[in-house]
Amino acid sequence: MSDLLMIVTGATSLTMKDGSDHPTGFWAEELVTAHRELVAAGHRVTIATPGGVTPTVDAVSIDAGVVGSAEAVAELESYLASIADELAAAVPVADVDPADYAAIVLPGGHGPMADLASDPAVGRVLVAANTAGTIIAPFCHGPAALLSATLADGTNAFAGRRLTVFTDEEERTGGTGENTPWWVETALRDAGVVIESAAPWSDHVVVDGNLITGQNAQSSTSVARRVLEALAA
Repeated sequence: MSDLLMIVTGATSLTMKDGSDHPTGFWAEELVTAHRELVAAGHRVTIATPGGVTPTVDAVSIDAGVVGSAEAVAELESYLASIADELAAAVPVADVDPADYAAIVLPGGHGPMADLASDPAVGRVLVAANTAGTIIAPFCHGPAALLSATLADGTNAFAGRRLTVFTDEEERTGGTGENTPWWVETALRDAGVVIESAAPWSDHVVVDGNLITGQNAQSSTSVARRVLEALAA
């Protein structure tokens, strides 16, 4: 059994290109899937957010029209209710000692674009964890958090690494569209990382050493299982 850290967005809105506020938060399927898989395997998961705020679920991610059925929504809501106390007790990322954890998992939703991508505490944790070789597993919009991992020389700690992320094409066709304030895939490429994308909406995971990334919500289970494989190695 290992202690794992899940860094979750604390944002409730994202400022769009036109200046409007787009309600957001974490994506239910991603957090639920990863948390459930890791706990079911016997690991302990600590949830952390910027400032220790209680994370908010993106309402779109529990909409039956998006999720696929009322039954699927009920399943997600039931699981979130079962860990409500853990979510409410989220620890501040600034208080995290990454040495205490065997892996750091970062689910998405558009929220990470609003806070994790530029949070110095998140950057500190990720740089230290990466230096130590700790498993780091962001997926969908979660890899936006990697943009916060700036080294002393101003370069990104993950420059040159292979990863995948919610693509610009997916954002344009099924995300927030042309009103998106910035493009996570493009920003990561600009930071020097090597993006390896699959077809839109396909289950796709890229593993580069201690870095395990998933392209979208469809990749949630695969990311969690690759984390479990890495922990067992």
